[in-house]
Amino acid sequence: MDGLRETGSSMVEVDDFNLSRLLDKPKLNIERKRSFDERSFSELSINVRTLENYDSLYSPGGYTGGYKSGFDTPASSTRNSFEPHPMIGEAWESLRKSLVYYRGQPVGTIAANDHGSEEILNYDQVFVRDFVPSALAFLMNGEPEIVKNFLLKTLHLQGWEKRIDRFKLGEGVMPASFKVLHDPARRTDTLVADFGESAIGRVAPVDSGFWWIILLRAYTKSTGDLSLAERPECQKGMRLILALCLSEGFDTFPTLLCADGCSMIDRRMGIYGYPIEIQALFFMSLRCALSLLKHDAEGKEFVERIVKRLHALSYHMRSYFWLDFQQLNDIYRYKTEEYSHTAVNKFNVIPDSIPDWVFDFMPTRGGYFIGNVSPARMDFRWFALGNLVAILSSLSTPEQSMAIMDLMEERWEELVGEMPLKITYPAIENHEWRIVTGCDPKNTRWSYHNGGSWPGWSDLKSLALFHISMMD
Repeated sequence: MDGLRETGSSMVEVDDFNLSRLLDKPKLNIERKRSFDERSFSELSINVRTLENYDSLYSPGGYTGGYKSGFDTPASSTRNSFEPHPMIGEAWESLRKSLVYYRGQPVGTIAANDHGSEEILNYDQVFVRDFVPSALAFLMNGEPEIVKNFLLKTLHLQGWEKRIDRFKLGEGVMPASFKVLHDPARRTDTLVADFGESAIGRVAPVDSGFWWIILLRAYTKSTGDLSLAERPECQKGMRLILALCLSEGFDTFPTLLCADGCSMIDRRMGIYGYPIEIQALFFMSLRCALSLLKHDAEGKEFVERIVKRLHALSYHMRSYFWLDFQQLNDIYRYKTEEYSHTAVNKFNVIPDSIPDWVFDFMPTRGGYFIGNVSPARMDFRWFALGNLVAILSSLSTPEQSMAIMDLMEERWEELVGEMPLKITYPAIENHEWRIVTGCDPKNTRWSYHNGGSWPGWSDLKSLALFHISMMD
């Protein structure tokens, strides 16, 4: 079987080109150690039975819109005649309280709805990346208009001229966030976007454009409505994003070069260069764009460039970013200062740079995509989002997908424990923390982005498990 068969948890198509050949593999046994986040997919009325008809419901032409079950109950509960858990209702109530309106229309949800905090900063804004899980919830609940409004409003913001300290950003840059200023006296609403000029660290977001394309694909799959993606302004918006990330330059790698703090981990954490999160999102957005772009005079060129980039990117990531027990042993025995095309240690990684914790962390069964690979440097940290998106986008091979889940099972106490999934592991501390983060007090060990637990990625883990279980 060539390529991965599309499953309900995938928002991209695979049959346009062959990225890998699947070997016959036994079905994955999903009966793993249970934590609160896994119970949320069973005892809270959202389980695999709920997703049995996912393909027919969320494929083009399959959306009926008749499953919306009410103000605060997800559609899945009604379809399966389950009594919703009270927590589901509370979650929907909180989500609706976070809605942001522009001229009477909902256009997104704020990052945090915590009125008890004295320091709001930019948490009262609509973040592109933060709205994605909210958008998926609205789509599954039969409320696509909110998502459509968000997509069009951020697309409008993309067209703004973007200047930071007299320097003009690329046309395709999407905002990291935006807010709506209400003027009760004049009864007017004004949009204020942040492209990095106000952000902590003054770093423009690289991932916002990727999330926008992915969400446009999710909207199209959920509703069967092709008209939005086919609008000239949406086609242009995608081409502008792609023009930024597919541009040719000095880089010899197919991965995307980006600065520290340009992704979800928006604090300095030493992820500059080619971080796994950006590469996985890059891969997923390219595949989504491949199915959304028109094959007209303007789109055909991008389609050809995408196909070539996907082949190169998938080979590079699967070959050089992958780490398992065997690969770890190979790196440990690398020779350095190799020259010519026959070099095995292509990035000139010094074996002594392998941190001691990796040898204890790596099980004999399992593996993962490491955080970064660049000349003379490998970041061996575990990053949850990059690895899980790699599974959902089929960046990882079926064998690698199962190995990632095997690693999580083997290292359950370290990666999950009694809390939701850790976004990174391990946390950096002491002298390394001072050097890498610049003594950032918000990123002390086991907090925020430095090894902190993030509930959102736990449900992403459940989707990844479901995706693997549907592989042939």
